[in-house]
Amino acid sequence: MEFHCPLSMTVLFISDLHLSPSHPEITHCFFRFLKEEATKASALYVLGDLFESWIGDDDETPLHLSVAAAFKSLHDHGVPVYFIHGNRDFLVGKRFAKLAEMTLLPEHCVIDLFGKPTLIMHGDTLCIQDEAYQRYRKKVHNRLIQWLFFRLPLRIRKNIGEKLRQSSSDSNQYKSYDIMDVDPAEVVRVMNDENVTQMIHGHTHRPAKHEMNIGNQSARRIVLGDWYTQGSILRCTANGCELETRAFDAIPP
Repeated sequence: MEFHCPLSMTVLFISDLHLSPSHPEITHCFFRFLKEEATKASALYVLGDLFESWIGDDDETPLHLSVAAAFKSLHDHGVPVYFIHGNRDFLVGKRFAKLAEMTLLPEHCVIDLFGKPTLIMHGDTLCIQDEAYQRYRKKVHNRLIQWLFFRLPLRIRKNIGEKLRQSSSDSNQYKSYDIMDVDPAEVVRVMNDENVTQMIHGHTHRPAKHEMNIGNQSARRIVLGDWYTQGSILRCTANGCELETRAFDAIPP
């Protein structure tokens, strides 16, 4: 996919909000960001884990419907919304995308970011040292398994989703900090395969700009932050990309 950025544009990137009814402060901050900042941008890219979990587009909760309405409003303001699946919300489908007026992108997508080919992705596929997670990922991305899952009643899917989240949380407590980070050699391999010198991703919850070399070329990897304790965005203009944070406000009654 090619998205060309005129010099006057501001392009925003977010990931790892993990929206859920149990954390209204995150949702409130997100909606404020959409209304006050994203409406002034030229495009918004959501790089996965927008939701804490997703068990199907037919699970039309008040939260899901309000997020869809907010994205549609942004689209109606002339700001396109692009979405790459994360490891928590990889089952977001065409039905929700249509409701939200957002465009679903492949898990690896190269865009033209102010003249610089840039690979955008969620980032979980870069964490190849976490072999247990990669085995799990391969299973749940199997189309047959997904087909069978979607044919289960909604209440059963909810129970399965809750058990998987709890299992993931318990498992991560015993993993080393490094094993859940990206593998540097895998980063270089993927960037070489995509023929880019700039990458933007989320997933690891470790916001930073990493300067590196690929062969005789300078390269950059930008990691987005999560929204657990504050809003986290990447703002890109023709002058460069900056990681920014937004404080949570008190939730109105």
